[in-house]
Amino acid sequence: MLRYQTVLWTFSLLSVAAGSDFKARNCSGVKEASIAKGFSFENVPLQQMSGDHLRVCPQGNTCCSSEMEDKFGQQSKLELENLVDETSKELRSTFVSRHKKFDEFFLELLENTEKSLNEMFVRTYGKPYMQNSEVFQNLFAELKRYYTGGNVNLEEMLNDFWSRLLERMFTLLNSQYVITDDYLECISKYTDQLKPFGDVPRKLKAQVTRAFIAARTFVQGLSVGREVANRVSKVSSTPACIRALTKMMYCTYCQAMPSVKPCNNYCLNVMKGCLANQADLDPEWNQYIDAMLLVAQRLEGPFNIESVMEPIDVKISEAIMNMQDNSVQVSYRVFQGCGQPKPSGMGGRSTRGVSDVFNARFRPYSPEERPTTAAGTSLDRLRTVWSAMQHSVIDIKEKLKLFKKLWSNLPEDICQPHRVTAGNATDDDQCWNGHTKGRYFPEVMKDGLTNQVNNPEVGVDITRPDTFIRQQIMALRVMTNKLKNAYNGNDIYFQDSSDEGSGSGSGSGCTEACVTEFDFASTEAPVVGADRSGSGPVEDSAAATHPAPSAALLASLALSVLALHRLWR
Repeated sequence: MLRYQTVLWTFSLLSVAAGSDFKARNCSGVKEASIAKGFSFENVPLQQMSGDHLRVCPQGNTCCSSEMEDKFGQQSKLELENLVDETSKELRSTFVSRHKKFDEFFLELLENTEKSLNEMFVRTYGKPYMQNSEVFQNLFAELKRYYTGGNVNLEEMLNDFWSRLLERMFTLLNSQYVITDDYLECISKYTDQLKPFGDVPRKLKAQVTRAFIAARTFVQGLSVGREVANRVSKVSSTPACIRALTKMMYCTYCQAMPSVKPCNNYCLNVMKGCLANQADLDPEWNQYIDAMLLVAQRLEGPFNIESVMEPIDVKISEAIMNMQDNSVQVSYRVFQGCGQPKPSGMGGRSTRGVSDVFNARFRPYSPEERPTTAAGTSLDRLRTVWSAMQHSVIDIKEKLKLFKKLWSNLPEDICQPHRVTAGNATDDDQCWNGHTKGRYFPEVMKDGLTNQVNNPEVGVDITRPDTFIRQQIMALRVMTNKLKNAYNGNDIYFQDSSDEGSGSGSGSGCTEACVTEFDFASTEAPVVGADRSGSGPVEDSAAATHPAPSAALLASLALSVLALHRLWR
């Protein structure tokens, strides 16, 4: 009886074992899982067979044919590309949308500022302005050319604008003389010394250069970030990486365990090996983000481009008023430096008063005549847009902060339970460890190429960095340097290499202490009609030609300048 029971128990065990062995060898679940993933294999084994033909997955009993393993490899490569693309999608879309938004706004701001100035000056100065409007058109054309990437020295361009404006106004205010090109060239040499436009050119140059350098460089920075992100997110996988991916993602199919996901640390080592070069981008990327955040501050501060450009018509008009107010002294000092030009021979023109000359040409306006920029101009809508743009600056700053360490964080972002892995538990024995279902014991590698020398999952040649990634690192390095210079008000295109510490060049960021003033031998205008010893014909002629302005004219000018100062930004 005992022998009979022993035989029966042994037979039962063998039956259970045989049943278990049959279940382990059943590959029907693999076919269903493969179809669900979109595979269309011609032949999926019904039960496990010898895996001697496999090159990546374990070669014991398997549910995979050579065709299946090859297609798993192709799919693994595609899935990594999709995972990196998905993980970096928000970054790329942010750079694309913000670059478009800021670029469109800055260009529209330039266009509307020019329209506003034209509307104001046509009404204020009339025909004399329209006959000389190309001077102002050239100013805005050069500002636009600079912003869009042209090789324009902002300081030289602005200096040239004021020189041209001085030449035009001097000719208008002294039409009783023949003003030749050579004479105008002489006048332009004394622009800084004469200061015919008061302090407006110096202030405007400091503001415009800082604002435009910051705006242009910030938009260029968004463009570079966009291009780098687009390029780096297109992963180029090595054969060793593809093998490791296939083993991690699909060898469970061959083991008849298609529903078992990789262990988290196993996934991290595979991804750190496959994305080692991308992680090396991080140090330069983080510095680039920090530099972008610095320049973003310039878009919010007192030198932001909107606050500089909106009142530019008022500021230029104030400069014109300064020139008119000091025209007698300016003309006198020009005659001292350049000699007295020949009379034009136009009869009694030389005897006309200053007030008549102004009324016929650049006339002052009364406060009630001035076309205000606060309402009824083409800049109105831009004020609303700029208010929204201020929120966009805040938004992009927050986004940029989130994007730091993005490339070194790719493995962690990809190895999430909802994407690839079974979970975060390192001691989970229900995940795939590359060989079977069980715990994954190797330590997780650090980030970067050099730290993958002992990666247990991916063979990485640390002596051969990806040249494409290195190109992107260099692009970021160059852009970071430009951003840091822009933050300090410097445009590196125009830095003077012979005097690096001087801050010379466009957008030097000089304060008032940087301005060097040259004085004529005579800094005070002579009293008109006074008896001066040693005075020559130049002085006498100048005094005769330009009598003192009338009290009515001075009152009108005072009211105009007062109105402008109220509107000064």
